[in-house]
Amino acid sequence: MGKISAAIKEKLENAFNPSQLDVKDESHKHAGHAGAAAHAEEHGASGESHFHVIIRSSEFEGLSRLAKHRAVMDVLADEMKLIHAFSLDADTE
Repeated sequence: MGKISAAIKEKLENAFNPSQLDVKDESHKHAGHAGAAAHAEEHGASGESHFHVIIRSSEFEGLSRLAKHRAVMDVLADEMKLIHAFSLDADTE
């Protein structure tokens, strides 16, 4: 697990105490992509640029889909500045 993946996992665990958390680095799928190359040039060649996160937490109870996504994005504000693409599947347990 890379530095950015680890930071995402740690922050989401601390903020939401999830029953399920999968942080998938999908950067390898985009290695030849022009956006990935530009991202690496701008942010360093860590290779971590594309992520898919699945999170289940009781903290999302009663929240709309948009509110769940906003809550996650708020927690990951610093990491979002360092990555090119992020997809999220957030729900209650």
